[in-house]
Amino acid sequence: MSLFSDNIRYLRLQKNISQEKLAEALLITRARYVKYESGTSEAPYDILKKMAHYYHVSIDLLLSVDLRKIDMEGVLKLDGNRLLLPVTVDKAGENIIEIIPQKAQAGYLAGYSDPEFIETLQHISLPFLRNGKFRAFPIEGNSMPPFRDGSFIVGEYVEDSNDIKDGQTYVLLTKNDGIVYKRIYRKGRKFMFHSDNPEFEPYEVKASDILEAWKFSCGFTLNEYTPDDIPQDTVKNMLLELKREVNSIKKKLL
Repeated sequence: MSLFSDNIRYLRLQKNISQEKLAEALLITRARYVKYESGTSEAPYDILKKMAHYYHVSIDLLLSVDLRKIDMEGVLKLDGNRLLLPVTVDKAGENIIEIIPQKAQAGYLAGYSDPEFIETLQHISLPFLRNGKFRAFPIEGNSMPPFRDGSFIVGEYVEDSNDIKDGQTYVLLTKNDGIVYKRIYRKGRKFMFHSDNPEFEPYEVKASDILEAWKFSCGFTLNEYTPDDIPQDTVKNMLLELKREVNSIKKKLL
C-alpha cells in the first residue's frame, strides 16, 4: 500500500464512513474507490481534488505526509477549499514568488486556492528565500510601522496552526477582513490580532475564520522613507514625556 492509500483509509475510518458512502460522495463506484484505498490504482487529479475538498486536507498532505502521525486538529482549515498550493519554479529550478497586486487584493479571497488565478499573477525570485512556499502581499494603511500603505510583505506559508508563534507577525487571509498583516497572540482557540501602531486597537479572530497564514520573511516599500515619517509610537512617547515634565513642574510650584 502507498502512503496515499494509507491516508485515505485512515481518514475514512476517522470519519466513520463506509467505502460505499465515500464512493457516492466522490461520484464514483465502490469498486473504483477500493482500488485507490488498496493501492492497486493511482487516483487522477480530479479524484485527488474531490478528496481534498471532502476531508478538508491539502493534496500535498494526502500524498506526502503520514496523517496518522500528525495532529489533524492543529492543521488550519481552509473552509472546504484546502488544496495544494501551486508552487512555481523558474528555468533554473528556483522557487519563484507570486505577487498579489493592489488591484487583485480583493479577488484573492475568492481565488487563493485556484491554480488558474495564481498562474495569472506576476512573480519575482529572491535567491535568499529557499525551502518554503513564499508569496508577496500588499499592505494597506499604517498600522504596522515601518511598513506604510503600499508596502509589500513576503510571507512563508504556514501549514499548521501550531506553528503560529506568539509575538511574531503574519500576513493572514481572513473570511471577514481579507488580507491583513498583524502581530499575533493566541487566546485559547482564538487569536488576537495586534497592530504595532498603538492608535489601532487589537481585535479577536476565531481560528476557523483564518483561511491562510504566511509568516513574515521580508518586506519592501515602493515609497522613500522621509524624516517626517516618525513612527506613531515615538510621537506618543514624546507626548507622554512632555506630560510628565509638566506634572513635575506643577508639583515644584505648589
